Amino acid sequence: MTTTDLTSTTEQQRAELVGLARDFAQQEIAPHAAEWDAKAEFPARVVVQFGELGFMGMLIPEEHGGLGLDLLTYLMVLEEIAAADAGLAVLLSIHNSIVAGSLLRHGTDAQRARWLPPMARGEVLGAFSLSEPGSGSDAASLSTRARRAGDAWVINGMKSWVTNGDVANLIMVMARSDTSTAPRKGRSISAFLVPAETPGVVPGKPEDKMGLRASHTTTLALTEVRVGADTLLGEEGCGLSYALEGLEHGRLGVAAQAVGIARSALEHAVRYAGERRQFDTAIKDFEAIQFKLADMATRTAAARALLHEAARDAVTGLPRAAAASAAKLFASEAAMWVTTQAIQIYGGYGYMRDYPVERLFRDAKATEIYEGTSEIQRIIIARALYA
Repeated sequence: MTTTDLTSTTEQQRAELVGLARDFAQQEIAPHAAEWDAKAEFPARVVVQFGELGFMGMLIPEEHGGLGLDLLTYLMVLEEIAAADAGLAVLLSIHNSIVAGSLLRHGTDAQRARWLPPMARGEVLGAFSLSEPGSGSDAASLSTRARRAGDAWVINGMKSWVTNGDVANLIMVMARSDTSTAPRKGRSISAFLVPAETPGVVPGKPEDKMGLRASHTTTLALTEVRVGADTLLGEEGCGLSYALEGLEHGRLGVAAQAVGIARSALEHAVRYAGERRQFDTAIKDFEAIQFKLADMATRTAAARALLHEAARDAVTGLPRAAAASAAKLFASEAAMWVTTQAIQIYGGYGYMRDYPVERLFRDAKATEIYEGTSEIQRIIIARALYA
């Protein structure tokens, strides 16, 4: 089956693409996930394979070399990748939904023509650079500056938590472009498409993270980074709104990752409970274990259902942005709960790095934090109730 067979979204084609993702994830990713986690190794070869399969351009239209998939199919593919290694699902989510998505919505024809085809082929990997050492949840307070210099812009600042920061080819950088505006005003922030090889762009070493270790996260130092006027994405001063718009889509991606993590933990726990015997009985026959497995399956299914409703823009009573927050909130907390129960079912073995549920537990925690903490999601949802 070629990628050209998968550009429409009939149920059969969706099933074929999701099946392709599942087979690839289980055959090419899952057997290596523990090693990549232990070494914090970025598997560059997998990015090449993602490009060959079309996964690097899932949301990029066919005219730019992508698959042009609908949002739901894209999220179902992310779940399959996350079930094998959530770190690689992070890579795909940032690249597809935030960087490529922002280019599609706000880029010029020239910017799209330059960047989207190689992004779809996997030749260019995208990164998103918003957070700073002193600016996390309060994104509007960022201090990175972009000043005009004739027909160019010169950017200075320090960024934090940049996914793909040391391996990306194109970095979407948020910087304050109007120095006359009060620093906390979001309307003074602009978005720039900065090639990673631009002089003055210096990524730090990958952070030594608890989980998602196959995905590299770095700082990014920007020192007198001179870029052309054609690197400004969209309108000057609209960068923060673009970032928040991108995060709305990104949060659905995080929810899909969380569902994949929870599903994987459930599958491992079901398998282990059928094999492990105590008191001459498989532990799956103990009511205490059965109840745990039932609750794990229910929460995982509920998280997936809410995510799919949010992708269809069909969550009753909530606008799209709040529905995305609800999906991320519920799925991430479900993943944390399900992986905790999986470790409990494994007992002492679950606490050991020799068994997969320990890694899944560490990966799950990140989904409650990045692209907006659970606390931020609750604020977004609550405000929408009074809008």
